[in-house]
Amino acid sequence: MRGKILRERPNCNHSCKFVQSLVLEDMEARSINTNEHSNEEPKVINSDGSSFEANNGSLAGYNSLYHLLESNLPPSLFKEASRLLLGVNCGKMVSPMPMPNSVYAMAKKKSFDLQAYRFNAEPEMMRPPRIVRVGLIQNSVVLPTTASFSNQREAIMQKIKSMIEAAGASGVNIVCLQEAWTMPFAFCTREKRWCEFAESIDGESTQLMKELAQKYNMVIVSPILERDINHGETIWNTVVVIGNHGNIIGKHRKNHIPRVGDFNESTYYMEGNTGHPVFETCYGKIGINICYGRHHPLNWLAFGLNGAEIVFNPSATVGDLSEPMWPIEARNAAIANSYFVGAINRVGTEVFPNPFTSGDGKPQHADFGHFYGSSYFSAPDASCTPCLSRYEDGLIIADMDLNLCRQVKDKWGFQMTARYDMYAELLANYLKPDFKPQVVTDAFLQKESS
Repeated sequence: MRGKILRERPNCNHSCKFVQSLVLEDMEARSINTNEHSNEEPKVINSDGSSFEANNGSLAGYNSLYHLLESNLPPSLFKEASRLLLGVNCGKMVSPMPMPNSVYAMAKKKSFDLQAYRFNAEPEMMRPPRIVRVGLIQNSVVLPTTASFSNQREAIMQKIKSMIEAAGASGVNIVCLQEAWTMPFAFCTREKRWCEFAESIDGESTQLMKELAQKYNMVIVSPILERDINHGETIWNTVVVIGNHGNIIGKHRKNHIPRVGDFNESTYYMEGNTGHPVFETCYGKIGINICYGRHHPLNWLAFGLNGAEIVFNPSATVGDLSEPMWPIEARNAAIANSYFVGAINRVGTEVFPNPFTSGDGKPQHADFGHFYGSSYFSAPDASCTPCLSRYEDGLIIADMDLNLCRQVKDKWGFQMTARYDMYAELLANYLKPDFKPQVVTDAFLQKESS
């Protein structure tokens, strides 16, 4: 089948459509075989400790789209597909970056995916490079959800500790963890007992992060389930930003709470009240757009208006709901707002003791779906890295020259050409009860209706 397709290959001007048709026809012909890949189909821990094959949403058992193409395209076509898929940074593809052998050994021992890349900027006459090494960590839960909550959290904390230690050994300056990293993403169940995982801003997980931040001279972005002791023990979906001296710089609460499918988060917490803060660290200005906020362009915009150079998007989302959107939204935000974005998603399938329903007519089920990982970085010039695995724990590292943010602003002028006054006027009018949309109706339509 593939030989026939290659003989009919069109010219490079149509390479994008050709790559798409090649992959689709290969899949239809079942020529993509999961046995060709080094990664086995993932196992899922049942509530009783047994395992079953994951329903991970992929048609071909692939580890990532990048590896799917790499494994099935001729080198020349894969190079062109990579250019279209990942973009170009300073005239070149985003290049892999070697890490110390000791770090690869740590990744192998702890069984997590390790990738590293470099984003460049053009040399400047007046400013030296501002290179920051940034890491993203995606992880699965460790124990069955029937284990004691304290044991579940401790097991996850020990896993994350070893992965942060690998980041520290790699010279990472800033690392961001996934949404609600200390617990299973149990908000689908609507059971209030999971509130026990909530902790104060300076709770157990933060104490561990403070130790690691100070040890490795690292800024750590730690998303947790917060219990606000001073305000009636209200629960929030919160990110704690810990400075490289082991100090708490500040916190930010999730702005947008989903009400779709199994995302029953509003049963536990409501919209945050911290605005769109940008945290000025010794390595750069960072913002955090938590999970569902990535679907709201104005949320991304607000962090840019406040001066962010890097915006993290710690998430927990599943394949059936959002996977086609995942490689687009964070990348588009990086382009539109001229900053770097690090998108993080948890990985694995979490099974809960009591089946629950989604309120959409589907039968009751005990799992949320497959969290497909696929964490990645995107740059303001539209270049991006390949994603981490859909199945495995992972650490992805990127060196980024923050000078690229201003260079892209100067080149494209998105901020200069924006019409903030018009947008502000429209939004102000939209909030009024008597708002009327600005619609110009064809006069012939009016005549026909009369």
